[in-house]
Amino acid sequence: MSRKSKSQYQFNVGDRVAERPKPHGIFTQCDETRKRIAQYRSQRYGVILDIKLKPIADGRKRKVLVIQWDNLKSPSEHEQMRICPIEELDQLTKQTLVPGE
Repeated sequence: MSRKSKSQYQFNVGDRVAERPKPHGIFTQCDETRKRIAQYRSQRYGVILDIKLKPIADGRKRKVLVIQWDNLKSPSEHEQMRICPIEELDQLTKQTLVPGE
């Protein structure tokens, strides 16, 4: 049985994008109290510079987006499932985050 996955969005070079919202914080351990605390990274916005095909273990290829984030010097590669068009960010944030958490 072959499983095909398709990105929810079709991206093109030059598109403005954002990281998809996460439903939880990034947890780190505090040195002083030895208690775990949540640290949230600020939302990132950027522009797609390139779309690459990278091989995976079973011989297939996956699309990777090369994104130049605002306020960062170097572009970085990201799985397209972690990225959304900037126009969709507000709607996705409302669907992902639970009020009061």
